[in-house]
Amino acid sequence: MTTVRVEVAEGIALVTLDRPEVRNAISAEVVSELHAALDDLGSREDLRAVILTGAGGKAFAAGADIAELVLRRRDDAFRAINAGLFRRVESFPRPTIAAVRGWALGAGCELALACDLRVCGESARFGQPEVGLGIIPGAGGCYRLPRLVGVGIAKELIYTGRIIDAAEALRIGLVNRVVADGELEETARALAAEIARNDPLAVRLAKSVMDAAFTGAEPYGLELAAQASCFESPAKEERMRSFLARRKKDDR
Repeated sequence: MTTVRVEVAEGIALVTLDRPEVRNAISAEVVSELHAALDDLGSREDLRAVILTGAGGKAFAAGADIAELVLRRRDDAFRAINAGLFRRVESFPRPTIAAVRGWALGAGCELALACDLRVCGESARFGQPEVGLGIIPGAGGCYRLPRLVGVGIAKELIYTGRIIDAAEALRIGLVNRVVADGELEETARALAAEIARNDPLAVRLAKSVMDAAFTGAEPYGLELAAQASCFESPAKEERMRSFLARRKKDDR
């Protein structure tokens, strides 16, 4: 791969967009290589969480590659080039964390929105400025952003194309945490490790139920089926018996 780097350690994958010379703009090649990375990671039994970030320190991803975007026409929109990738990120069976430093604009912001969680450095800047270019946030921004920050705030951000800083992103609920830039990767890894300590099947099923609730599917029956699967898991009994043994010991 030439535009994406993947490193896996202790069940946590670090996926890095590696086009710092163009602020990690999301090109067709990036899309293709991210699909390939997800193919590989999805097949790993040891994987517990994925962190997505950008190389170079100046941007997570400054947006779609405008040199390619300007040539796209109606049929390209229906091909869902970026939208299909981001939907795949959203539905990836393990938790995903966007670790954002610098610019996350347009498609870059939409990629962060597609992740389960977002942590960012103090330098992070978020925005959906597409209307200034004569298009809309067409890869999930129009429905994922309202889901996170509320309809009124999302409409204001999309209609104005305004870019917001890390502090405002935290205030409106766009990100989960803001840390110093130098602590970003450590914070993202610590969060991923905290997730990884839990039962992987339970985490995976909880993610699927929550995602279904936000995509219009009926969550009630899915939640019951997911819990039924957990109840049949050997890990459930092992973890609960371990918990009861610790509590009994603590009560002495």
